[in-house]
Amino acid sequence: MDLIAGAERADEMKATAKDFASLTLDERGLCDLELLAVGGFSPLKSFMGKADYERVVGEMRLADGTLWPLPVTLPVTPGDGVAEGKPLALRDVYENLLGFLHVQEIFPYDKEAEARHAYGTLDAKHPSVAALQRQPGYYASGRLEVIRIPPHYDFVELRRSPVQLRAHFHALGWSQIVAFQTRNPLHRAHEELTKRAAQQIGGGLLIHPVVGVTKPGDVDHFTRVRCYRALVDNYYKSGSVVLSLLPLAMRMAGPREVLLHAIIRRNYGCTHFIVGRDHAGPGKDSTGKPFYQPYAAQESMAKHQGEIGMQMVDFKQMVFLPEENRYCPNDEVPPGAKTADISGTEVREKYLAKGLQLPEWFSRPAVAEILAEMNPPKFRQGVTIWFTGLSGSGKSTVAHATIERMAEYGRNCSLLDGDEIRTHLSKGLGFSKEDRDTNIRRVGYVAGMVTQHGGTTLCSVISPYRAIRDEARKMSKGNFIEVYCSTPLEVCEQRDVKGMYSKARAALASGKPMGFTGVDDPYEPPLNPEVTLDTSKLSVQECVDLIIDKLLELGYVLPHGHIVE
Repeated sequence: MDLIAGAERADEMKATAKDFASLTLDERGLCDLELLAVGGFSPLKSFMGKADYERVVGEMRLADGTLWPLPVTLPVTPGDGVAEGKPLALRDVYENLLGFLHVQEIFPYDKEAEARHAYGTLDAKHPSVAALQRQPGYYASGRLEVIRIPPHYDFVELRRSPVQLRAHFHALGWSQIVAFQTRNPLHRAHEELTKRAAQQIGGGLLIHPVVGVTKPGDVDHFTRVRCYRALVDNYYKSGSVVLSLLPLAMRMAGPREVLLHAIIRRNYGCTHFIVGRDHAGPGKDSTGKPFYQPYAAQESMAKHQGEIGMQMVDFKQMVFLPEENRYCPNDEVPPGAKTADISGTEVREKYLAKGLQLPEWFSRPAVAEILAEMNPPKFRQGVTIWFTGLSGSGKSTVAHATIERMAEYGRNCSLLDGDEIRTHLSKGLGFSKEDRDTNIRRVGYVAGMVTQHGGTTLCSVISPYRAIRDEARKMSKGNFIEVYCSTPLEVCEQRDVKGMYSKARAALASGKPMGFTGVDDPYEPPLNPEVTLDTSKLSVQECVDLIIDKLLELGYVLPHGHIVE
């Protein structure tokens, strides 16, 4: 689009946009919009309509038969101007007008079918399944008119569109380009793997990290990109590698997602794609089993690479041979040779969380220093301690006692208690499920902000619904301790000095239920809480001891007498 004409069109549309319904895009919507606009999702030019969507979910094909592995859709709630035949203004959270969807179709969809077929599971621990459960039950499609690409002000020179990147490859004289997809910091094993891949194809290397939506708990992209730059500038041969950023919202869909990644890299001008172990896997499900088999993505890519027009470079996991001071694929390790490796979990918990420097054989010093700087040890990080359970289960009593004990360990805490929250933060909200969810989201948001900036917050809220508690966990970026007060209902009723349980039972008997948790409204117990307390069997002291033991185990507090070096 011509810049002057584009600016004039933007001004014209901004003036009339107030007459249309608006939709504020979430982070995934922003990423999808950008890739649709710049051609990263080619041949898609807009959010999918019903025919494309249903065939993609069921067969990994667009309506015309083109291979496409995953839905790219726009969830909406019909009404209030959101209707077929009307333009829908698309905005970011700052109310910037980004474009219009000229709505031609609004259709309901089957969330369970999408979860089962597109992601292979109904388990809400899968990020995309969890997102499905939260979003509206309709999708909108139509002609997409982009007025403005979602703005970015970080690493601007590294954000190349497909057209720009293809032109850059041409200027370098590259005809064979292998792309490396990553959402994690690069360590020595990745460095060795990517160099081998470029050597194998006899061409150039594109390091193409995702800087949109990745797996919850991942290192932020600002830190990661600093690490990538340090590696590219200091440890790769000049002219052998290009670093560019990809604004993709990952679905963490393993064998389906690898195909999407390959199609995108084809659109960006690449000829080959590195696929390693558990590519785009979300980890383990609620039962502790992997969502996808370790090499399912490689098998999927091998099956479809010809149709995509991209060749796979498959690599097994790289391990270090300390006696030979070199890296080697794990299926090429000499018999009897000693090996060394550090998992991602060990990086976070054994080294960064404890303030220990990563060994040089594992990570280049420049990368290790950036990670250490941006990941202080756990005892210097913030944490949210979330007390959940029925009314009368002992949440507030144990929380107050925990605050005193935490001060003994040098941690000053803030408390967000249910009654006080209702008086201040959530004044005016009722007790419908929608209002309860809003209340908990507010608590989770405040606690998450405090936690992300190094503070400690204790939240004492019934929070009966599991999905909303999981949202609160995500807002604290993983620094979250769920304390489930599992005290039996009959004990809670006996403790009820306000008589709320008896009022609720009387109201239920009269046919006018109050929506009181435990009586006429459900409580969904946590599936995997960090701490479980039955205050009918444990004293307050014993409850606090268990919480402190867990905090010591996870490194959020240090043992008495421990000297920090």
